[in-house]
Amino acid sequence: MSTLFGPCQAGALTLRNRIAMAPMTRARNPDGIANELTALYYSQRASAGLIVTEGTPISRSAEGFLAIPGIYTTPQIDGWRKVTQAVHDAGGVIFTQLWHVGRVSHVSIQPNGIAPVSSTSQIARNSQAWGMTEHGEPGPVDVSTPRALSTQEVKEVIRDFTQAAANAIDAGFDGIELHGANGYLIEQFLNPLVNDRTDEYRSDTLENRTRFLLEVVDSVIDRIGAHRTAIRLSPFGGLFDMGLYDDIQETYLYVADQLSRRGLAYVHFMDQLSRGSSPIPDDFLKKFRSHYQGTLVLAGGMTKARAEHFLREGLIDIAAFGEPFIANPDLVERLYNDWPLLIPDRALSYGGGARGYTDYPPYSIA
Repeated sequence: MSTLFGPCQAGALTLRNRIAMAPMTRARNPDGIANELTALYYSQRASAGLIVTEGTPISRSAEGFLAIPGIYTTPQIDGWRKVTQAVHDAGGVIFTQLWHVGRVSHVSIQPNGIAPVSSTSQIARNSQAWGMTEHGEPGPVDVSTPRALSTQEVKEVIRDFTQAAANAIDAGFDGIELHGANGYLIEQFLNPLVNDRTDEYRSDTLENRTRFLLEVVDSVIDRIGAHRTAIRLSPFGGLFDMGLYDDIQETYLYVADQLSRRGLAYVHFMDQLSRGSSPIPDDFLKKFRSHYQGTLVLAGGMTKARAEHFLREGLIDIAAFGEPFIANPDLVERLYNDWPLLIPDRALSYGGGARGYTDYPPYSIA
């Protein structure tokens, strides 16, 4: 049997297989609260060894896309509790991804129409959020010019991440994944081409550019424990105007050393090759493995063959599948039996209701 279908450790948890459902924005919650439909969607996919939810905003100002369920109010916590209960009843394990988009937002989404915040006041070029268009309807909008967080405000965002992590545990999640990838706030501090600060969070040294990331990690660990804490990263990614810089490898290997000491549940890499960015090279994965002594997850254009290659070479521990889980709630069973996969209708990826969300059928043998 392929190791893809064997058990794996993630923190204190034993996962039943090495297949994770990657986080995917679905924009099915116009009131910002997870509901019974959300619970059905995730519980249908509970045969995955690990489910990571869609990015979940940690505060009102963390939002960059409409109709996303947050985790900073009591009704939101109660809504997510329905989801975790349904997934656990189906035998699954579920983490939520804690999300602050930073500058990848629009004034129509922000409280009182204020500017979004970031490590910088530089706008993310050629980037769009999902906000209110000039016609007063939800849709893609060019991101707004951000305002750089003050040093004190950075501390407040760290507290927001920490409170959101505590809220997630209260809601019944098995753990949380910090969204440090894809050009969002944490990466806006990591990338020296974006981070032009002059305070202690500036980008001139490895210690300074990683300070925000590690302070968030440490604060969350202090609140909920390292075994419940994970992080997603996207070295070599270019989404939302993240440029490539000379010491990317040095930066992420330093992060690997630091995270290894902290004993996280896992580190989750997002390979953005399928989105037009540079791939994560195999030799970098080998280097990262030598620095990070823990569970490593990889997502991005994943197939069964690709997953088995990475597992066979010892480059990763868990393979995360995104889009295949949309149309194949029974993806684990389909991969195990080499059954054909359905192709999702991309026109139904975002917004709407059950159609294109919970109505994809499991495989049926004729």
